[in-house]
Amino acid sequence: MAIKEGARADRRTLRLRERPLDVVIVAFFCVNLFFITYFVDIEQLTIADPYHFRYPIWPPRFFVNLVHSYGQHYDPLLMARPPFWKMLIWIDAVIFGPFYAVAIYAFVRGREWIRVPAVFWGGMMTTDVLVILAEERFGIYRTPHFAMVLALNLPWLILPLVVTSHMTRHAHPFTRTVAAPGEHFIVGQRT
Repeated sequence: MAIKEGARADRRTLRLRERPLDVVIVAFFCVNLFFITYFVDIEQLTIADPYHFRYPIWPPRFFVNLVHSYGQHYDPLLMARPPFWKMLIWIDAVIFGPFYAVAIYAFVRGREWIRVPAVFWGGMMTTDVLVILAEERFGIYRTPHFAMVLALNLPWLILPLVVTSHMTRHAHPFTRTVAAPGEHFIVGQRT
């Protein structure tokens, strides 16, 4: 839209329902915060050896059994828990978990200060997932079910790239330019 020389450009924060991509991103952050990080992943920090352990206070027994069942049937890396894996889980618990809480607020409220942290998160998450997938495919703990493990991990590869693109392609991803008082738009141009 063209803006007249000297015209004032005001911005209006769009409601979340007016930003369908952000709805998907917020849902993804919610799944990570309320399920993956502090239920699934935290199990791998509270139980050092999944073959000899006592059930911890957290996460609940059901989630421990779910994680172990998945690991025993499909994902040897999850059960092996080598040092690099545990470090990635610590990063998830200490850095990504708080990021998800802040990002949910920022995306829902349309706060543009989240752009730089979201780009950093996108780069870190993409790196983490690529390292994990390389081990899952070619490493010592490779899975015999790589297609399934890849499919389950694809959201954690695709969504960080989407978030990074969204935050870097748009200077104002949560707002739209609106006419200043006394001005109006005609076919996409301010008059």
